[in-house]
Amino acid sequence: MTQGPVKPELLKRKDLQDALIEHDFAAVFSLLKKWGGLSQNRIATACQLTPGKVSMIIKGTHQVTSYDVIARIADGLRIPGHMVGLTARPWETHDDTEGPPPEPTVPAGTAAPWTPAAAVQLAARMTRTDLLMDRRTASRSIATVTIGAALLDGVEGWLQPAAAGERRRVGRLGQREIEQLEEIARLMRQWDRQHGGGLRRRAVVGQLAEVADALREPQAEEIERRLYCVMADLAGTAAGMAWDSGMHRTAQDYYRLALRAAHAGDDRAFGANVLAAMARQMLYRDQDRPQDALELVRLAQTGARGVAGPRVRAMLLTREAWAYASCGRPAAFHRATEEAAETLADARDGEEPYWIDYFGAAELAGVTGGRLLDMARHEPARYAGAAAEKIRTAVEARGTEAARSHALDWAGLAECSWLMGDIRIALEQTHHAIDVAALTQSTQVRTKLGRLYPYTVGHSASGKVREARHRIRDLLST
Repeated sequence: MTQGPVKPELLKRKDLQDALIEHDFAAVFSLLKKWGGLSQNRIATACQLTPGKVSMIIKGTHQVTSYDVIARIADGLRIPGHMVGLTARPWETHDDTEGPPPEPTVPAGTAAPWTPAAAVQLAARMTRTDLLMDRRTASRSIATVTIGAALLDGVEGWLQPAAAGERRRVGRLGQREIEQLEEIARLMRQWDRQHGGGLRRRAVVGQLAEVADALREPQAEEIERRLYCVMADLAGTAAGMAWDSGMHRTAQDYYRLALRAAHAGDDRAFGANVLAAMARQMLYRDQDRPQDALELVRLAQTGARGVAGPRVRAMLLTREAWAYASCGRPAAFHRATEEAAETLADARDGEEPYWIDYFGAAELAGVTGGRLLDMARHEPARYAGAAAEKIRTAVEARGTEAARSHALDWAGLAECSWLMGDIRIALEQTHHAIDVAALTQSTQVRTKLGRLYPYTVGHSASGKVREARHRIRDLLST
């Protein structure tokens, strides 16, 4: 191992060690300048960064959260991996007089080619980064998602024909093992529907990393294809859990990985499902990009034409309707919603993949009611009653097994009553919404419950309203 720019005695400093393990690279670079005599230009050259980027990091205007950048910093400055939360770096045990052994890499993000090998490398990179991040570092990754042309151009490759994998006759995994992996993915998707994000997300990411490792080994052709489908399923679940936890950029990255894995596994229907989830992310209040959402839905509809069953097609139509509602096009919203209902009428139990089983009459009513509620916030007299009717249908038909959706339904129903001015019913429904919201850790549910809080303000004379307000505040503070 050769000596790097940072002297060994400097690495013994407690303040530098603390900054490294916290990934506080503003402090790291400042300490290296002060005690190590390294200029910004020398740090930039060693870490393959621009001097301007190093300056931004030191000033605190840019946070380093990417695994690749952290690894470049460690390798360039010869900082042992354990000091930044990485495994031992190749140069720590390798005679690197000619440099560390090269590793095959693919470009990050949307620049990666649409090949099975690229999907595996991206999965390995993303899961490694995700599992590395501590809570403090992860909180910095709640960044704005990619939007507009950068997003849409990056997913166009999904329409390309799937590349054939390496034709292998003998594989490491057999029928029993792949069935077990498929069952685990199915269980984890149920976790998402029942509980949302939280601690279970890390388990999903860990399982995704294991599947990526399996795809690096020789596998029989059919086993390999199914492994890519498992990867797509797990990545989609990880995305949903991250989104539910407010980690929007992380969620989008996992959605894009899921789309690539579905492409590699030639699963057009699931790829359409992923694009629909990406569209949903564009439609929520924190993004509000209905035109991007509409383009994503149309891409899904084009790619899944001829292979998607009625449930998938109906679900895509509800996303289309949602985009129209957000664009202020009520006539188009009603047309797409009616078409979704007609399409769903053709669905038969057991004829489509398990992951779309949830989309039935109850889900259609809940989604439609939610969009009517969005419009009712601007025109309550016109839409609040219709929204309440649809959401009530969902509440009665859906049941409590989908805890997150059940809680969202009750919060929506309560808001409809507040908008219609029925305070007594609104209070009853608000208390029930709080009760069911307490059963899940979903950030999405708490956000929806937070929408009820303003309705309880201005009724200070009413003890019952004050009680509801205090209960909402107490739940949101936990």
